[in-house]
Amino acid sequence: MVKKLRKEMPGSVLLEKSQIICRRAMELSEFSAAGTVLAYMDCKGEVSTKPLIEEAWRLGKKVAVPKVEGDDMYYYYIDSFADVADGYFHVPEPLEGQKQCQAEAEDAVLIVPGVGFDQNRNRCGYGKGFYDRYLAAHRRHFTVALAFDFQIVDEVPVRPEDIRPQMLITETRSWSR
Repeated sequence: MVKKLRKEMPGSVLLEKSQIICRRAMELSEFSAAGTVLAYMDCKGEVSTKPLIEEAWRLGKKVAVPKVEGDDMYYYYIDSFADVADGYFHVPEPLEGQKQCQAEAEDAVLIVPGVGFDQNRNRCGYGKGFYDRYLAAHRRHFTVALAFDFQIVDEVPVRPEDIRPQMLITETRSWSR
């Protein structure tokens, strides 16, 4: 249902709402304090992270984006959008040769994608568990999920290995622990 709604939303509306959501995320003290922003590269109608990434660069923060390698996901630094290309499941990923982010040693804010969320910040991803495994191994980051209001549903099924983001932000609301 959520994927269908994303697909039907005009690109201009998605971009306008994405800018509002990113602005709300950039106002967080955790974003201001972070030296590194670990962001997803949006695709398929997700909340665009481009405004947030551009602001991070403008502020002199490091930016890293994920790359799937086998069953795991690793973050690599990028200095521009030219440093990414079509990757796993057609999601933009860092090009070969980008430096791997040693995220566990950094003060980072991690921006989390998802298909659907509920008001308890439970998250439904795309089913492969990459973010849950990464978050289980990297507990120090402040995690923020970005979503459109229409992605908030009554209840998201939860498994023991699922990890909720610490904050969930839409264009009109937010939830935190």
